[in-house]
Amino acid sequence: MTDKTKELSASICLINDHLHFIGNSGTNDSISIDYLPPLGDNLGYTSLELLLLSLSSCIGSSVLTFLRKMKKTINGFEIISKGVRREEHPTCFKVIYLTINIKSADITAADLDKVIKLSEETYCPVWAMLKGNVEVIPNYNISV
Repeated sequence: MTDKTKELSASICLINDHLHFIGNSGTNDSISIDYLPPLGDNLGYTSLELLLLSLSSCIGSSVLTFLRKMKKTINGFEIISKGVRREEHPTCFKVIYLTINIKSADITAADLDKVIKLSEETYCPVWAMLKGNVEVIPNYNISV
């Protein structure tokens, strides 16, 4: 039997005669993946949008886990990601900017610097896969 933590699987199925797919993984809800016109119909997330969401949720998960282990109070949390694409093909991201907005009365800049560094260096597999290919620049705002 395969260790589920070591192997993940997903599938996509084309549902029109352009580039609109439905994606599935496990028993989770399906997601709509498409491309911009004229190649697609803009009926879902683009692949690069999904990458931004994957990176943001990966970093968010590790940052929140460590802050909670530090017994910090978290009253709100969001990550806004922006990817800047290369001009030439492949038009992948050359840089991704992350803005972490967190509401807390007891989290300091030093706390966030520490947990973001842990996420980058050890705990976020999506960030690890991007290293060496895409510059990831995190910033944060702490409010009460």
